[in-house]
Amino acid sequence: MTAGNLLCGFLALTFIVQVVPDPTGSEGPVFSATDIEKIKNALWLILGAFVFDGLDGRIARLVGKESPFGLQFDSLADIISFGAAPAFLMQRVILHDFNVVSERLGLVVASVYLLCGALRLARYNCLSAMTDSGNNREFLGFPIPASAAMVASLTMFLVWLEEKNLPTSSWRWVLLALLVFLSVMMVSEVKYPSFKKLDFRSRRPFTKFVTAVVVVACFVFLWKYLVPIVLPLIFTSYLVYGFVRPRLSRKLRREIEEDFDDE
Repeated sequence: MTAGNLLCGFLALTFIVQVVPDPTGSEGPVFSATDIEKIKNALWLILGAFVFDGLDGRIARLVGKESPFGLQFDSLADIISFGAAPAFLMQRVILHDFNVVSERLGLVVASVYLLCGALRLARYNCLSAMTDSGNNREFLGFPIPASAAMVASLTMFLVWLEEKNLPTSSWRWVLLALLVFLSVMMVSEVKYPSFKKLDFRSRRPFTKFVTAVVVVACFVFLWKYLVPIVLPLIFTSYLVYGFVRPRLSRKLRREIEEDFDDE
């Protein structure tokens, strides 16, 4: 699964590097239909890497194959798929034309995102080495896979707006600010529950199975709307939850996160 994560990240980069925007547009760079398809492919690959990353640790625990090597390999794959690929995507596609402030602003912001992502992964590895990582149910700082998936899903939202001939110039500034904010959040000390602790063998397995079937069915039939609209809302909610979580009672927090509790 980690190899699939790494391969998705590499393929996403190969698509992004082929995109050559025309900077003469009045509201930012203009992309051909072929470039749009390449951007979509890169976005799907980043989201695919997110899925692989969510599965690899769970499968390793199921078969009893967790190891320090797997942890290091996973982090190396993550810095490509969730650090380099989203940063390059933003610099190439979204932040390409910010000459109003500085022609290098997009490059600087994308570089800061990549650096903070690498620092976040290094900190995670150090903390995991000092503790029993298998019992961790929290992330310290916003997880880099969720950060990359949020960037990818919001970029898909912009592509969706472009295809409907709706204005997107203001959204570029939103994504610029978001990338800076995500960079800070990845190296912050805000705690987030781990999505990787979902256990279908635990309580209410039938309810979880039905929920999974409904989610898959909705995705199959409504994916054109779910990906560009619903996914950004899901990841935004997760981002905000880190700030709300400490203010919730322990009982309410347990009820909200019970699907992520192995006990």
